[in-house]
Amino acid sequence: QVRLVESGGGLVQPGGSLRLSCAASGIDFDSYNMAWYRQAPGKQREFVALSATTGGRSYADSVKGRFTIFKDAAKNTLSLQMDNLRPDDTAVYYCFAQWDPIEFWGQGTQVTVSS
Repeated sequence: QVRLVESGGGLVQPGGSLRLSCAASGIDFDSYNMAWYRQAPGKQREFVALSATTGGRSYADSVKGRFTIFKDAAKNTLSLQMDNLRPDDTAVYYCFAQWDPIEFWGQGTQVTVSS
């Protein structure tokens, strides 16, 4: 059974930091492209960051320079370090695994940026 379990969300003030983690089980972690998406209230789910099987990483323009995605293959864990958070980063953040055409989603973790 495949499971992607996010953790690390919470309430943080503007300018603060959070680190999200996604624990993956039931998949060959190295074979999957791993990514973070987010969905704010009333908006569509959007791409945040990707860690590709090639080793490449990419980011949405809105988070470049502030967020860092990284994988720990030994622990089957995907992380997202989020710095200099802004109120418009408030959303539910989802872990995503893809080995085309196979896709899996986590259940999401809430991040709220507010003073």
